[in-house]
Amino acid sequence: MTSPHIASGVHSVIGVDAGTATPREADHLIHELRDRLALPAGAFACTHLFRTDERRGTAISLTLPGTDAATQAGTDTVWQELLTALPAGTGLVLGERSHGPAEAVGTARQAAAAPPSTGRAVLYPGVEQLTGTVTVADVRDRTAIEHLVVLGAPAGELPGSTRVMTQNHVRPEWRAGTLTLTLVPAAGGLLAPFEVPNPTPCCADHN
Repeated sequence: MTSPHIASGVHSVIGVDAGTATPREADHLIHELRDRLALPAGAFACTHLFRTDERRGTAISLTLPGTDAATQAGTDTVWQELLTALPAGTGLVLGERSHGPAEAVGTARQAAAAPPSTGRAVLYPGVEQLTGTVTVADVRDRTAIEHLVVLGAPAGELPGSTRVMTQNHVRPEWRAGTLTLTLVPAAGGLLAPFEVPNPTPCCADHN
């Protein structure tokens, strides 16, 4: 599967700074927004760490495919829903549009400008396919992940038959326009994502 960034380069990106301090908090917010908003097929949601003189935290980007009239209307709907779904003090940015306090708008603008150069993807096309144990070929064919690497191993394509234990928690990263998943050796000769799940009671049901 090829990501919308690579296929067309046409997309709208909404930056969000809702005050989430850690990636895990941002993950939880993303899953709440996924359940509440009418996100279109092909949408990405990523987290972005930031640090300013005043604070540090984790902002979010929502990448929505397409800019034709129909998809732009959908993007406008998501924007309006975010205005009501997120707490007071949230910064939002979409192109020239912005909402919220100046500092939060500034970090939201940075998040909106980040993908596909950087960003840790939480929602992306095919993520729902990554449960249990899958093969490298499954990951490449069924999701937007384009490149898989083993931490510390020589560069090169992994055999498609290589098995990956997802632990139902797969967070690839944008690296210069390529959605890349870093893996590490796991028990039984399998590989597993470098980032391991560590659910808390509030988000244990989220992948």
